[in-house]
Amino acid sequence: MSKLWGGRFTGEIDSLVYDFNASISFDKRMYRQDIKGSIVHAGMLGKCGIIPQEDSDAIVKGLKGILSDLESGKLVIDESMEDIHSFVESELTSRIGDAGKKLHTGRSRNDQVALDIKLYIRDYIDELDKKIKELQNTLCSIIENNLETFMPGFTHMQKAQPVTLAHHMSAYFEMFKRDRSRLFDIRKRMNLCPLGSGALAGTTYPLDRDYVAKELGFDGPTVNSMDSVSDRDHIVELLAALSTIMMHLSRFSEEIIIWNSNEYRFVEISDAYSTGSSIMPQKKNPDIAELVRGKTGRVYGALMSMLTTLKGTPLAYNKDMQEDKEMFFDAADTVLNCVVLFNGMLSTITFNKKIMEESAKNGFTNATDVADYLVLKNIPFRDAHRIVGELVLLCIEKGCALDDLSLDELKKYSPVIEQDIYEAISMKTCVMKRCTQGAPGPEAMKKVILAYKDYLSK
Repeated sequence: MSKLWGGRFTGEIDSLVYDFNASISFDKRMYRQDIKGSIVHAGMLGKCGIIPQEDSDAIVKGLKGILSDLESGKLVIDESMEDIHSFVESELTSRIGDAGKKLHTGRSRNDQVALDIKLYIRDYIDELDKKIKELQNTLCSIIENNLETFMPGFTHMQKAQPVTLAHHMSAYFEMFKRDRSRLFDIRKRMNLCPLGSGALAGTTYPLDRDYVAKELGFDGPTVNSMDSVSDRDHIVELLAALSTIMMHLSRFSEEIIIWNSNEYRFVEISDAYSTGSSIMPQKKNPDIAELVRGKTGRVYGALMSMLTTLKGTPLAYNKDMQEDKEMFFDAADTVLNCVVLFNGMLSTITFNKKIMEESAKNGFTNATDVADYLVLKNIPFRDAHRIVGELVLLCIEKGCALDDLSLDELKKYSPVIEQDIYEAISMKTCVMKRCTQGAPGPEAMKKVILAYKDYLSK
């Protein structure tokens, strides 16, 4: 087994210890980032005269060949190696000879892995942002097509006031806007290059860290070498952001699950995103929504695990930090898959508009509008509130909606009520007249749609 650190040791490491210590089983996924960083590092070594230019050129050419062969499948990563860094350097040396041994000049695995994970996170954030944007496009389409799809809005899981499906979906659009904003902030804050920090105290070689940072797309090099190799704030921040994304997806999934139930029947989930029961032939289960809801705890666990791992680590690098990757990679994969699958489910879902409107009507969601009607007739609000409460009680006894009461029945509770109340408390009127900024009225929502389209075009 080729090691980067074997010179100090005269005995063989125990095989169990070697396996326990090794990280290649999970850090191999960073091979692109590791090779990319090494190419720039080798180029800088030659440019600064730290190694001969011909050796630098040979290293760069050899690394590009390794990357090409890995991408094509011609080369397979040897998982008996300790980590991805050892594999790449060993393969490089076998291809170009002793020049390959000069690649590690002026760097440590500590700053190398810090670089790799930052490059990986940048790529991941860009991919996740793209997928969340696709989900927002699906939401925007639903919003635009459902400005007059009336449904109950809820508080305390009880029907409260009428809204539209467009307005309801807009709430989730806003959540995902904040999620994307958090990802952007994390990407910007972490975008300083740690390479050149060495093990913890820099190096005596005249490295050009500004050059390396620029070539790798960073805003500049990190300032403190000890912080550079021990900083994992970006992983903690990203896991927190991923947990928030999953919280939003889980809330959304919970509503889809409820809406899909026989009691609600607001939605019909596509067969492509449902499963059946092994024993009950009538069942059509919302498995994707349930799995998204369930996997949220898995991502939360990664965040808590990362925070716990870091809380007792003194400066600078400690082997504990190897534990950052498995939990992060699992959480990252989970969130990306959940966003993609949830979008697929949502884009193929059918909304039962008539049932949604009937649910709003039969849930007394227009009760507040009856009170507002009475207030406009010069009835004090507190009296109006009592009158409407009594009307609701009557409706419950009769098993009907407020709209179904006759004018004579309504007048018994307040003589100011006239025929115009039916128009005033219809589902359409209740929603249409709510046109303040942020409300569900169509005029307000049309402005929101224009803003969303402008946002998504960027």
